[in-house]
Amino acid sequence: MTPKLHVVTDDQILNRRDFLVSAKAILEAGQQRVALHLRGPCTPGRDLFHKAVALRPIAEAAGGLLLVNDRVDLALALDLPGVHLGQRSLAPETARGLLDEGQTLGLSVHGLRDVCHWEEGTLDYLMVGTLFATTSHPGRTPAGTDRVREVTLVTSLPLVGIGGITPERVGEVLAAGAFGVAVRGGIWDAEDPTTATRGYLKELEGCC
Repeated sequence: MTPKLHVVTDDQILNRRDFLVSAKAILEAGQQRVALHLRGPCTPGRDLFHKAVALRPIAEAAGGLLLVNDRVDLALALDLPGVHLGQRSLAPETARGLLDEGQTLGLSVHGLRDVCHWEEGTLDYLMVGTLFATTSHPGRTPAGTDRVREVTLVTSLPLVGIGGITPERVGEVLAAGAFGVAVRGGIWDAEDPTTATRGYLKELEGCC
């Protein structure tokens, strides 16, 4: 089952001195309810490899889902639980053919143009954005929750909303048809990532 809360990194977050400490706190706070995305498009593969090696036992002990973004090769080399793909990544069908049946596979979409009728079992979820204004994509016009609504019309896959989602917006995103939410700054930039993680989970569970 895909967790309802997806916590996403970026290159700057991966380079923070306290990254592993914060990641451990997030995984332990969320346990099986959290998916941690190791995402660093400009981070060298060697660095991603070492961070994945360090995080894998922490995620396993906590029960959280550790996903690596784009890098199917790292998922295969380390037998990670799964991969999240972007629009410039390998095609979902190709990635699924390389991964084991039990490994999770997700895909980012930015509207109906990105949604295809994949063979059943190819993908486990879709991440839909950008919903609200976010500093991670300053030049991208937010689409609002209507983007989630339109994607629900053409797929039965679980949808995870992303982009500027604060705890106060979780209910609105779920009401539009999303299964869960993905967060970057709302957790990584919080004074206490543990408290922030629990806050999002409380909103997610309260809306169910």
